[in-house]
Amino acid sequence: MPEITSIIRSKRDGFELTGSEIDWVIEAFTHGIVADEQMSALAMAIYFRGMSRTETARWTTAMIDSGRRLDFTGLGLRTVDKHSTGGVGDKITLPLAPLVAACGVAVPQLSGRGLGHTGGTLDKLESIPGWRAELSTAEMAEILTDPAVGAVVCAAGTDLAPADRKLYALRDVTGTVESIPLIASSIMSKKIAEGTGALVLDVKVGSGAFMKEIGEARELARTMVELGSDAGLSTTALLTRMDTPLGRTAGNALEVGEAVEVLAGGGPDDVVELTLALAREMLAAAGVHDVDPADRLRDGAAMDRWRSMIVAQGGDPDAPLPTAHHTETVRAESDGVLVGLDAMAVGLTAWRLGAGRAQQGSAVQAGAGVELHVTPGDSVRAGQPIATLHTDTPQMFPAALADLRGGVRIGVEPPERRPLVIERITE
Repeated sequence: MPEITSIIRSKRDGFELTGSEIDWVIEAFTHGIVADEQMSALAMAIYFRGMSRTETARWTTAMIDSGRRLDFTGLGLRTVDKHSTGGVGDKITLPLAPLVAACGVAVPQLSGRGLGHTGGTLDKLESIPGWRAELSTAEMAEILTDPAVGAVVCAAGTDLAPADRKLYALRDVTGTVESIPLIASSIMSKKIAEGTGALVLDVKVGSGAFMKEIGEARELARTMVELGSDAGLSTTALLTRMDTPLGRTAGNALEVGEAVEVLAGGGPDDVVELTLALAREMLAAAGVHDVDPADRLRDGAAMDRWRSMIVAQGGDPDAPLPTAHHTETVRAESDGVLVGLDAMAVGLTAWRLGAGRAQQGSAVQAGAGVELHVTPGDSVRAGQPIATLHTDTPQMFPAALADLRGGVRIGVEPPERRPLVIERITE
């Protein structure tokens, strides 16, 4: 049996861990044989020394094997999933899942809740009256095989990669979250375990993203694509820009309303653009090349799937969405052109207003958030509304206003328009 202190020393000194050492560490940690402080020391050694492709792949497999794997191959469906590394106003999953289902490919998507300035897909959907995130595997299969639905967005069960859940809690409090091998294996262990046939990754880069620089975002994307390939899962990644919020809303019910606008054939141009770009990637990954997802937005098929998907999970697609009790308008302080609207500033503003949480398990306000009235490049006049803040806790307005004003820049020349999709990465 390996000895944990020798494994920690080995990685600390820059040696590659063997497959048997990795398997033992993950299993022993999952069952409490390796103590939290020992795993924290190993995580810090990995943070500084990194892991090879072979090590990262074995680490990911060991985390998958710590729990159960879902398997939808017996359903006779082509399946594909999408994962985003998180951003501000990133409501893309909401229109994307029913859109891809409307094109004939089933979407089994396990999603999470938000923490800090980035929103969680489940938090957004839970603002719809009656909608529930917790589903059994049998319920997922029933929804995926329903010809009127074909898409499900729900919470991952506690028995899916439990080692990852336990390790992430340690990384969060020991300063080791930023390790790319540990980030990649955390994401991919859950995605591989969920049993989808193909995967498309949306790796955000910019001020409002986890990865601020293009180089580190590219490295993360490549590592995850390699992990998918090594596991036999067809995986591609898009690097997408997250310097400015996606769309014109950041907040749970506000983002649901905007997603419904997209499904109805409208919505902000950037949300539509990214939804279609990811839909085309997902369809190609599933082997579908003869359907244009833009047609399914235009003819109402995607909206029909959305409504059926919400009903299938107990929600009422016709019920009014929650609204906050208090609002505050932010106005331009001078004439000019909006040259900057920092995604992180908007995300922190929405968080302060109650749209996000500081700790796992805390409640969020369904109606809280930020509604934007202008986007970079728009001309503004002094006193013109730039944004509306929504909250049930008006005592948070002063701090939220300070956050938002710090991210608004008004100048003379319009900013350079840069593409939303930066790069496509494959194995």
